[in-house]
Amino acid sequence: MRTPLIEMRNIHKQFGGVVALDDVSVTLHRGEVVGLLGHNGAGKSTLIKILSGAYEADGGEILIDGKPVTIRSPRDARANGIETIYQTLALADNLDAVANVFLGREIVTPLGRLNDAAMEHATSDVLSKLKVVDLKSVRAPVSSLSGGQRQSIAIARAIHFQAQILIMDEPCAALGPQETAMVANVIQELKRQGLGIFLISHDLHDVFELADRLTVMKGGRVVGDCHTADVTQDDVLAMIITGRPPA
Repeated sequence: MRTPLIEMRNIHKQFGGVVALDDVSVTLHRGEVVGLLGHNGAGKSTLIKILSGAYEADGGEILIDGKPVTIRSPRDARANGIETIYQTLALADNLDAVANVFLGREIVTPLGRLNDAAMEHATSDVLSKLKVVDLKSVRAPVSSLSGGQRQSIAIARAIHFQAQILIMDEPCAALGPQETAMVANVIQELKRQGLGIFLISHDLHDVFELADRLTVMKGGRVVGDCHTADVTQDDVLAMIITGRPPA
């Protein structure tokens, strides 16, 4: 058995008298995409917020490459190679791709000035590694880019700063077929590079296209974990609704 890139064991989280997560365990391996599925309130967002450092678990443990880690803040998550790409992308529309990749983490010269040449080279390099070939200029405002290109910029920002685990929230929401294909190609490239990806989506079609494995949650518990190739969309929908694995 391969050691998982990340393992969340017996995670418990409670808000007052409401149990949001009850003994939840999930794994993610290198080069794997795991889709997290479930209705609103199933617990998947709470689980991911614990992994990203927005919440602290009340119980359980998190292991990376088999070693226990402590994640109490987003800074702890980033220090452990975990980056979250939210649906809103958190991009500054008035800035170009270079400024967005390095926003808040700019490269400066020994004299304290912005090293624009180094940042532009690094941005072009990481986009090339992701095989984003249709971006005409890294100096164009991101407001002028397509949805797929904007998603690629957000991914490039995470990858440049050594992320090994990506949490992607609805990466194809509101994208057309061509842009969705672009994002799918980038995700395939990330898998080839050995990253692990947790994918949150309400679109079963997208999940079946992108995920290797599916983890279904209901009522704060994991009710099913299966390889995508072994189930149908109807099987997964039944799990989401009933909270029971397929017969």
